[in-house]
Amino acid sequence: MNDEKLQKVLARAGFGSRREMETAITDGRVTVNGQIARLGDRVTGQERIIFDGQELRDEQLQQHTARILIYNKPEGELVTRQDPEGRQTVFQRLPKVKGERWIAVGRLDINTSGLLIFTTDGELANKLMHPSTQIDREYAVRIMGEVTDEMLDTLRKGIMLDDGPARFTDIQFFDGDGINRWYHCVLMEGRNREVRRLWESQGVKVSRLKRVRFGHIFLPSRLRAGQWEELAQKDANVLFDMAGMPRKKIPAKSAQQQAAFERQQRKQPKRPGFNPRKKGRIDNG
Repeated sequence: MNDEKLQKVLARAGFGSRREMETAITDGRVTVNGQIARLGDRVTGQERIIFDGQELRDEQLQQHTARILIYNKPEGELVTRQDPEGRQTVFQRLPKVKGERWIAVGRLDINTSGLLIFTTDGELANKLMHPSTQIDREYAVRIMGEVTDEMLDTLRKGIMLDDGPARFTDIQFFDGDGINRWYHCVLMEGRNREVRRLWESQGVKVSRLKRVRFGHIFLPSRLRAGQWEELAQKDANVLFDMAGMPRKKIPAKSAQQQAAFERQQRKQPKRPGFNPRKKGRIDNG
């Protein structure tokens, strides 16, 4: 391969996002040919690269495959690898990967449920999360309080939050009456608690929040809360196209991976909940 930034090579090998790899290099956790790497180093793939004591294999350096899955996150789970308080994390439910690790494409806070995407390809994760990619996210939101047309206009036009301007590119009433109503709203970014903060700026409360779409990827109704599903090549190609990068091969599902999928399907009981894509139907956690 041509010379590339070290953090990009590490991310593509599945050790984490590019930003995480930049931090790892800065912290001195990476060596190249026996020397502690520095941020800005470039490699060709012929070097002996060691990350946290693990030497990168040739197939990792020349990786042309990726695994991708979608996950229906329940409320109460954290999008972190370890929690000092011992709370449940999303990574505890995911299938094991050998010599790689799952990287979350963005985050959802502990009280938000719904669609999360994970991949073993750090470059893909980085592209999908980068603001320049301009991928929209759709949420189903249950609002407590009176919502007026003026409030909706304000949220579409935009307001100034503590960390800069923000707005919904689209808001549609979905279902409900009285002071509890469901809306679908769309953002072009994923800042911390942005959906909640936008609604709360108008004096109403978000009592439930669920992400139902990321770009062209929807949360399927068959995927219950706490369940995951690996993407086949066709759906994976949609994500690579969204990221503006060459498509990579998705390995065929092994017997072990199929068995893990079937175990989690049997393990998770069906939980009633709001299905934001079918009015009046209770489903999907």
